[in-house]
Amino acid sequence: MNAADPALARYERQFRFLPLGEEGQRRLLAARALICGCGALGSVIANTLVRAGVGAVRIVDRDFLEWNNLQRQVLYDESDVAARLPKAIAAAAKLRAINSTVAVEPVVADVTAGNVLGLCDGVDVILDGTDNFETRFLLNDAACRLGIPWVYGGCVGAEGQCLTILPGQPPCLRCLLTDPPPPGALPTCDTAGILAPIVNIIASLQACEAIKLLAGRADAVSHTLSVIDLWDNRWRQIKLDRLREQGGCPTCRDREYPWLSGQRGSQTAVLCGRNAVQLSGCAIPESFDRLSQKLSALGRVAYNDWLLRLSVDPHEITLFADGRAIISGTDDIAAARSIHAKYLGG
Repeated sequence: MNAADPALARYERQFRFLPLGEEGQRRLLAARALICGCGALGSVIANTLVRAGVGAVRIVDRDFLEWNNLQRQVLYDESDVAARLPKAIAAAAKLRAINSTVAVEPVVADVTAGNVLGLCDGVDVILDGTDNFETRFLLNDAACRLGIPWVYGGCVGAEGQCLTILPGQPPCLRCLLTDPPPPGALPTCDTAGILAPIVNIIASLQACEAIKLLAGRADAVSHTLSVIDLWDNRWRQIKLDRLREQGGCPTCRDREYPWLSGQRGSQTAVLCGRNAVQLSGCAIPESFDRLSQKLSALGRVAYNDWLLRLSVDPHEITLFADGRAIISGTDDIAAARSIHAKYLGG
């Protein structure tokens, strides 16, 4: 170890691992990562990369904390939930306390076709901490267009999957899945639940793949789809050579990006495991302070710099500064729109 370099001292145990080495550690210190979603997967990924010394980490998350998050979302504690903080803000505070030398940038927003290219600006790797395939297809479009590697991950029940996608080297996510699965086609955390250990394993795989890429060790990256079932103790490595040879994917072959162009995707989302619907493109007519005064006659109102919450039993409406609303107490999009219109106008 170069004892004269204090920037390296805290990572000594890490770069003594020879395949990484001091050169790889220095690359990590200069690298930038984007983590989309800072819930179950994203919080483990962010924790690992910040402790590993990745120089800059941008965290994007659209949601706020709830009690049932604490079962599997490792960055947070009860005080964060009680404060009803956005996940990105709570995560950034914890991460800065873990490693003050890393530049942590929290963004409270949904990842959309309108902002994804800006969010990807200047980053060296994209990590999937999302909970829906529409956003993953959007990330796939953006990563393929910009030539940035990204690492897909997903979990439900006791099973999880992980795949590293390299620009210009099929398969991408669209090679693997031509379209997002239709609603109800796959189990969700609502129907199948989720165990924390599978989250930690899949997120750790994703973080390790990112470390390889950022340290300049792309030769060590996995070229298979990892599928793990912890309950039945099965670990499969699925080769994707046939997909690579077929080369018929419109994204890889024809450079078509329908999610990035806005031709695909929607402005609404039923949130996994939440009995809640997110609506996008909702105008915020005035400051949260003034709006809270008007809404206080309708129900319980609380707000901070990032969100305003109106509780009118049995529903809760959370408004975000970026023009989104989460309507809790229903998983019906039409009903959510009606509730929003009733209390906040069309």
